[in-house]
Amino acid sequence: MPNNLEQTISGVILVGGKSRRMGRDKAFLKIGGVTIFERIAGLFRESFSRVLLVGDREERFAGYNLPVIPDIYPGSALGGVYTGLYHAQTEHVFVTSCDLPFPNRELLRYLCSLRHGYDAVVPLTEHGYEPLFALYSKNCLGPIRELLESGNYCAFAYYPQVKARYVQTEELARFDRDGRAFVNVNTPEDFERISE
Repeated sequence: MPNNLEQTISGVILVGGKSRRMGRDKAFLKIGGVTIFERIAGLFRESFSRVLLVGDREERFAGYNLPVIPDIYPGSALGGVYTGLYHAQTEHVFVTSCDLPFPNRELLRYLCSLRHGYDAVVPLTEHGYEPLFALYSKNCLGPIRELLESGNYCAFAYYPQVKARYVQTEELARFDRDGRAFVNVNTPEDFERISE
């Protein structure tokens, strides 16, 4: 990735999830001998010069030599996005959750390349928005804070208030050729399926 991109975007990995449906920490499930978290952290380290982990899980992630920042508004992914943006030293952040088993390098770079003139660059698939593999600017802080303080934790309810670029299915397919970029692992059955 070009150097200027590394300097102008911070990587934010949300690590605060409780993995209730899985019954164990999804971030540390192994695929091909590598944990899901290590797959994501490896991609983020090579893509961004600053990487932040957001969530009240410092003890679980202490060995990775990355700053772990507790949520300003605990309890939701939206609060995690806000915390990452608030603490970032760059104008933009690229956010992902820590349980995406197949993080896509080409797609990440493409989404980052679209940031000029936008406050949010968000994949929009047939299943809806993918707010946790997306890019945000600090202009999102105000609208997100208003939502959080009103008790609304929907991760995309503020999109109409910012200048958003939605990256549609056909456009995504150029970079996500195997269709795995947004595969999610929530249950033991999901994990069994993707492990095969």
